[in-house]
Amino acid sequence: MSATAPSARAPRILSGMQPTSDSLHLGNYLGALLNWVQLQDEFDAYYFVADLHALTVPTDPAVLRHRTRVTAAQFIAGGVDPLRSAVFCQSHVTEHAELGWVMNCLTAEGEARRMTQFKDKVAKGHNANVGLLTYPMLMAADILMYDAVYVPVGEDQRQHLEITRDLAERFNTRYAADTLVVPQPYILKGSAKIMDLTDPNAKMSGSTSPDKGLILLSDPDARIAKKIRSAVTDTEAEVRFDPETKAGISNLLVIHSALSGTPIPELEARFAGQGYGVFKNEVAAVVVEAVTPFRTRMSELLDDPAELDRLIAMGADRAREVAQATMARVRAAVGLLPAARL
Repeated sequence: MSATAPSARAPRILSGMQPTSDSLHLGNYLGALLNWVQLQDEFDAYYFVADLHALTVPTDPAVLRHRTRVTAAQFIAGGVDPLRSAVFCQSHVTEHAELGWVMNCLTAEGEARRMTQFKDKVAKGHNANVGLLTYPMLMAADILMYDAVYVPVGEDQRQHLEITRDLAERFNTRYAADTLVVPQPYILKGSAKIMDLTDPNAKMSGSTSPDKGLILLSDPDARIAKKIRSAVTDTEAEVRFDPETKAGISNLLVIHSALSGTPIPELEARFAGQGYGVFKNEVAAVVVEAVTPFRTRMSELLDDPAELDRLIAMGADRAREVAQATMARVRAAVGLLPAARL
């Protein structure tokens, strides 16, 4: 593979999710996955399961393998087309770890320790291993590997991209200009921000929300309905969008609107005077209707692990072709001796 610049083509976009739970949740689906599906039409898309990142938290090996398959299956069940977009596992492209090491060597220890994510997780009692400390460097390698012009992020995640941009510019300045593409944030305007059902002032999260606060995409219908009926609201009875004083009801309105396509003002008018019980029942019905075909497709994929693994391998082959070209440029720039071919 020659150390040439990327060929002209549709701009690349890259994103990923960790396999840290047994299922993605509704916040993942509405806040990220639906956007990934739409971005396939405009970009050369690469979507990966960040299984190397998941190693920063002790996990049973069998559980990690299962969750990795589940996450990939849910990407596809959510509408990512593996024939158009590369769906792959981070660990299947070993260049990720290699470029991650190069990024580590560009980063000062103090700079790494100042990263907000590391400080926050350590403060919350997470295992403060070196992998957690260097997590942002591997994340930067993930992005820079694919010459991604854009990285889809929510407005509140823009700062997470800055270390990647800093490292790319630092590399290009120190070694060879234009070796690495400096990515831009692709702000997902209008993305639905889904909140915890038990604490509607906190974002729905697979790592911090209790089970009752999460709507898992794998939850059966009855469980989804029960969680929504039990969602925290307020002591009033008016269905009105007001995130400041009616966070719970506002969250349910966002969920309904995002899945049904009905504008929130129309929902407010429809449920005027009907009370929370009627409204919650309809929200539950809307969620179940949206999730059922997803869950069916996910089950089909997981019931045929050989086919799922084939799709993941196909995505890894496509990703590896790009990664090898990037690493050829990086190795040449930093002065690593090319391996002789016998």
